[in-house]
Amino acid sequence: QAQLVESGGGLVQPGGSLRLSCVASGFTLDYYDIGWFRQAPGKRREGVLSVSHSDGSTYYTDSAKGRFNISRDNAKNTVYLQMNSLKPEDTAVYYCAADPSNCSGYGCYVLSYTYWGQGTQVTVSS
Repeated sequence: QAQLVESGGGLVQPGGSLRLSCVASGFTLDYYDIGWFRQAPGKRREGVLSVSHSDGSTYYTDSAKGRFNISRDNAKNTVYLQMNSLKPEDTAVYYCAADPSNCSGYGCYVLSYTYWGQGTQVTVSS
């Protein structure tokens, strides 16, 4: 059964860093496009960034540029979201998503992803 499981969330002070993990089971993540999303209390879910499996292109929202980064460890079937210089407005439940399409760039950001994790809470507060 295909499954994504996120971890690594927690409470961090403003300016701090966190690295979220997204582990896949039941399929090989290297062949899938990846998106990271978040949903803050009372707000709609929004995209954070995405990466194409076919050409490696990425798309970062303005809020993520310069602070967040995505990476893969194919041996562990895992993708990571490294978040630096965190702000209180980054507080949200973060989700990873995967899809076997051949999107690229912005196309991966607006993709309707097939597989979703359960989310991990990130709280940025002093």
